[in-house]
Amino acid sequence: MGKQVKSRLEIAFEYGISSKTLARWLKKDNIQLTRRLVSIKEQELIYETYGLPEKKHEISNIDSPLESQENLG
Repeated sequence: MGKQVKSRLEIAFEYGISSKTLARWLKKDNIQLTRRLVSIKEQELIYETYGLPEKKHEISNIDSPLESQENLG
């Protein structure tokens, strides 16, 4: 993991989950983040609690719902 601030969405994306799911995880474990970008210290806490993401997800590897429907028909 690079040493830079990240958004909650970026962190959720690393785990392959939605930002809502990340928020539920954090709430369940009583982890409160600052209101803005996630600091390096906060990221370390997240990674210590949930483990490092297995691999970073690539945007190009995720189909949008519209593309998935097109592939079915």
